[in-house]
Amino acid sequence: MMEVILLEKVENLGNLGDKVNVKPGFGRNFLIPGGKATAATAKNLAAFEERRAELEKVAAEALTTAESRKTALEAVSITITAKAGDEGKLFGSVGSMDVVEAVKAAGVDVAKKEVRMPAGPIHELGTFEVGFHLHSDVDVSLSVVVEAE
Repeated sequence: MMEVILLEKVENLGNLGDKVNVKPGFGRNFLIPGGKATAATAKNLAAFEERRAELEKVAAEALTTAESRKTALEAVSITITAKAGDEGKLFGSVGSMDVVEAVKAAGVDVAKKEVRMPAGPIHELGTFEVGFHLHSDVDVSLSVVVEAE
């Protein structure tokens, strides 16, 4: 195991400033290169304490931004048109990129990695709930209507 200090909140791991034990590969390959953590040495702990207020301010700003994006998303209604057969089956599917493009066209900026479609792409006409994971503390669900062209 490897002990690290978290520089930001990491889902299912801990909050800013927590000392946590992680598997060495997760720490070396994901947390440290991604700027999410630093090795828990005495030197790094002292440097972290000096930067703590600045990091907390950045984290608070990220949460505020995510909350405002959530409010903007809740005000949006999305309708996607697709080619479909007589029984309501789509020729192809509506995936996360199609949802991202429709949301961006409605004026809200989202990234593909924020879209959550646990059932996978949509293959039929109807209304579907699509989740958005905007921040470790901010999730929002949006109704997406798929209509025939």
